[in-house]
Amino acid sequence: MEICVKRTTEENRELEGISQPGDIMLGVVIPLHLDRLYQKLSFTEKPLKTICSTFHLENYQQLQSMIFAVEEINENPNILPNVTLGFQAYDSCDILHQDLQGTLQILAGSDKVLPNYRCLQKVPLSAVIGPSVSTHSILVAHILGLYRYPQISHFSTSPLLSDRTKFPSFFRTVSNDVFQSRGLAQLVLHFGWTWVGLLAVDNDYGQQGIQMVRQEIVKAGACVAFSENIITSQPDHNAPHIVKVLKASTARIMVVFSPAINLVPILDEMMRQNITKKIFVASEAWSTSSLFSMGRLSELLSGTIGLAFYSGTIPKFREFLNKIHPSMSMGREWVKLLWEQTFHCVFIDGAAPRSKNTSVGECTGSEVLNGITNSFNDVSNLRATYNVYTAVHVVAKALENLKDCKNGEGPRFSQGACANITAFTPWQLLYYMKKAKVTLSNGRDFYFNENGDPPAVYDIVNWQLNPEGIIQHIKIGSYDTTASLGQVFTINTSAIQWSTGKETPPVSVCSVSCPPGFRKAPIRDQPICCFQCVPCPQGEISNKTDSVDCIRCPWNQWPNAQKNLCLPKAMEYLSNEEMLGATLTSTSSVSVLAPLLILQLYVKFKMTPIVKANNYYLSCLLLVSLSLCFLCSLIFIGFPKSETCLLRQAGFGLAFTLCISCVLAKTIMVVFAFMATKPGSRLRRWTSPKVSYTIIFLCTFLQFVLCITWLSTSPPFPQNNARVKPGVIIVECNEGSPIAFWTMLGYLFLLATISFVVAFLARRLPDSFNEAQFITFSMLAFLSVWISYIPASLSAQGKYTVAMEIFAILVSSWALVICMFFPKCFIILFRPEVNSREFLMRKNPRNS
Repeated sequence: MEICVKRTTEENRELEGISQPGDIMLGVVIPLHLDRLYQKLSFTEKPLKTICSTFHLENYQQLQSMIFAVEEINENPNILPNVTLGFQAYDSCDILHQDLQGTLQILAGSDKVLPNYRCLQKVPLSAVIGPSVSTHSILVAHILGLYRYPQISHFSTSPLLSDRTKFPSFFRTVSNDVFQSRGLAQLVLHFGWTWVGLLAVDNDYGQQGIQMVRQEIVKAGACVAFSENIITSQPDHNAPHIVKVLKASTARIMVVFSPAINLVPILDEMMRQNITKKIFVASEAWSTSSLFSMGRLSELLSGTIGLAFYSGTIPKFREFLNKIHPSMSMGREWVKLLWEQTFHCVFIDGAAPRSKNTSVGECTGSEVLNGITNSFNDVSNLRATYNVYTAVHVVAKALENLKDCKNGEGPRFSQGACANITAFTPWQLLYYMKKAKVTLSNGRDFYFNENGDPPAVYDIVNWQLNPEGIIQHIKIGSYDTTASLGQVFTINTSAIQWSTGKETPPVSVCSVSCPPGFRKAPIRDQPICCFQCVPCPQGEISNKTDSVDCIRCPWNQWPNAQKNLCLPKAMEYLSNEEMLGATLTSTSSVSVLAPLLILQLYVKFKMTPIVKANNYYLSCLLLVSLSLCFLCSLIFIGFPKSETCLLRQAGFGLAFTLCISCVLAKTIMVVFAFMATKPGSRLRRWTSPKVSYTIIFLCTFLQFVLCITWLSTSPPFPQNNARVKPGVIIVECNEGSPIAFWTMLGYLFLLATISFVVAFLARRLPDSFNEAQFITFSMLAFLSVWISYIPASLSAQGKYTVAMEIFAILVSSWALVICMFFPKCFIILFRPEVNSREFLMRKNPRNS
């Protein structure tokens, strides 16, 4: 014990701390200061004492919650009766070696590090609360784990600490970062942010956490625009580079895994470069920090959203905090710092004032904490403070369970024996720590799982500016892994205030969503969130936003103009109800009357020379066949049916074959009649009407056989053709056998060609009413029409192919009517003197 006293008084203490004696001690390592003054180490002399800076009121509140919990336990006769709980607490200044030094001093029970020696030999150490930083907790856990001293951290969230093999005695009152990372990723995706930046401090907490967030974000299909580290070993924390990347990025959302103090240089640089309109997603380490509540950074951080430790209330805690006064002996220097920050004054006690600002007044000690509300005595939403309070009560619960053990019913430390509450070993208390369960003020049960982790429960908070310009952390939802399915992630989006001033969340995407009718096309060498919107190809649709592929419409449907819906295709055929079909129908109907009127005229004037000279009966048959030609065009108009498809081409072929056969018979009879007039000619017998009828019958019969064969072997049939015109189903007649169809037309062409050649050769034969000239012109017109029809029909589509054939039928039929009958009708009606016997008996008659 003399060594303890001697070592303590010979050297000045480096760590500031407080202690309170008790039957059982509790160790606490809390960073009351968040930063330090950077000093250059030359290693030519003993390193200077670390100078801590940025005294943090929230963390001082955490220390006071520990003191309050200890007093509450000591004053409660139902908790550890006849046992007094003491504590030994140090300010680590958030520095690794000071966290370690404070822990070693707690183990020694002294204000100095005494390896493998405990000054308070009869006062057992129950547990150590802290440190705050995960990296520091890992180092401390390695040491405390050697002796199985229970360690409870109120702020360390790294998933590495859940490894029971490496850290057998580590516990924490905060959730594992695995759950927080999932919650942050779910928070990002909830608002549709698929293009986000990542920022993390360069320690285990930041690097582990941000990597898990990245994995969850990428797994959900979102993308990371950039990922940068806050380098704490540099005085500027790498702020210029980070802000340069942030400024160049199109991402408006940045997930930050960092303690609040390490984020300050980044925010300062953003303010200097006037970078606004960015939304921060905060990890629990700074999501409720009061560092940014007032001043120039508050407006920059307005709209921040993040996860925070669940909040709790501590009855009578505010009254306890308001009793603190600079006259207190325990931790007086810390109380003075609290006083100076709270009342903006400075203590002048002969030493150099802490503040260089000479405009502030002197602290008198008469100021009253109860008259103001700041981050120290605001107990409305206790989070990390509540975690420290909970940690003390968990230790007390474990000690109580150890004390209440009955001999013979113990955990078999030694044949069922129980541990002694005044002389227990660390590993004996560790047994009870694993099984400890306390009920929190909100009614929730708190306990540890097999890895020393509590149930993962977070509040979702939104940073909102009040009218006074102060940031408030408003709870807008929760992330509770213990809740029932569907209630794990809940958020009230209407309660959120965004920095944009709008009710809808800001948009952060690499590429704007592709609307229905488009598909996403990836951009080479870019993340999947960066894409182009490409219209769906012809015949395909996309009926939802951000479609990766387009869907082909069924064969009988076609996309609408927006390409987001398949509609039934339009049915196209030559209908009587449309202009083209109605015109052709009217023309065909009127045209049928022309041959019949001429026929009536021929019947009336059948005894006249011009009618007799041109073979009256053949002319009548020709006129009837022309009427049939006009009439057959009507079969082509209307909805194609099986009957009409069978009749239209065969009827057309037979009608025109009959017509051309009559013309051919007329032509041959003209030649025979002229040759029969020569003396001694044997062709007189060939001028009989039977010959002409035989020619007509044979020519028509051949076409009839061809058509019957065609209709028997490969008949035409109606079909729906969806391949010719996009978006249209052409209802048409499939000709069955294209060879048969073109053979039929070829046969007509052959008959017309023979008629044309014979008529051309006989055009100058001497006869007053020689028809050879008219037949020549009519066959020339007929051939011209059908020769032109071939390329025209091949280039036409749908109903226009049918219209082209009807047009050819009408034109070729009218060519025959006009060329062969109009001149004769003109003579009959207007030149009756030519249509006389006297005209025929003239000498050297001329053709009309």
